Amino acid sequence: MTTVLPSRSAGTAPGHAAALPVSFRGLRRTFGTGSTAHTVLRDVTFDVAAGEVLAILGPSGCGKSTLLRAAAGLDSPSAGSVVIAGSPVQGIDSRCAFAFQEPRLLPWHTLQANIAIGLPTGCSASEGKAKVARLLELVGLERFAKHRPREVSGGMAQRASLARALARNPGVLLLDEPFGALDALTRIRMQDLLLDIHTVEPATVLLVTHDVDEALQLADRIIVLGNDDANGPGATIVRTVEVPGGRPRDRADAVLAQLRVSLLQTLGVDGH
Repeated sequence: MTTVLPSRSAGTAPGHAAALPVSFRGLRRTFGTGSTAHTVLRDVTFDVAAGEVLAILGPSGCGKSTLLRAAAGLDSPSAGSVVIAGSPVQGIDSRCAFAFQEPRLLPWHTLQANIAIGLPTGCSASEGKAKVARLLELVGLERFAKHRPREVSGGMAQRASLARALARNPGVLLLDEPFGALDALTRIRMQDLLLDIHTVEPATVLLVTHDVDEALQLADRIIVLGNDDANGPGATIVRTVEVPGGRPRDRADAVLAQLRVSLLQTLGVDGH
């Protein structure tokens, strides 16, 4: 099912938005004020190349989702900035699309109508219809276009959620634990589907996940967030890993297995 991808492809299919580079500069996020202030992120600085798939790992509550929200303009940093293709993010940014752990589909709409919600403003009716039809085919749901969310499986609903995000023609695709609620087999199939989608719609991808194996299968590069109390409160980048080899990758590869153990140890999990 999965096609071999070149590493960090910055190309784009005809008629689609080009993948865009993203830069985080000294990003800090503190919630509350005074004695109730709680710093979640501190001095987070990194770059994501156009077309790169970057995975973000870290313990619960370390600010992984907050990073994605800042990139999308859904949340404002307390200090620092997010810059996409040279322009700072200020408010909700139409260059980004967001997909969550839950599909968040409108139950009274069909899958087709849910995907159409993601279409950019100004898209004509004929263009929109063609775009939705192409996305339904891309995620393998063309036979279920008229079904409502309750009439399909969780994996199919999540495919529709991904298609809705892609309908925006994003230069940056933000995925927050998109497969976390799925069973193991469906999760693997969705990972393969994401690689297929990245071949056809090669946006820059920022993927938040708790699954080390998922990060190793999908990402060109992994950053690990963690707390370094010696330098103040809040999570920052404690490790960056370049994932070797092109995609798709052998899930039984010995090099990836060793890297998995090393990443788990960084996350405070006994490698064995």
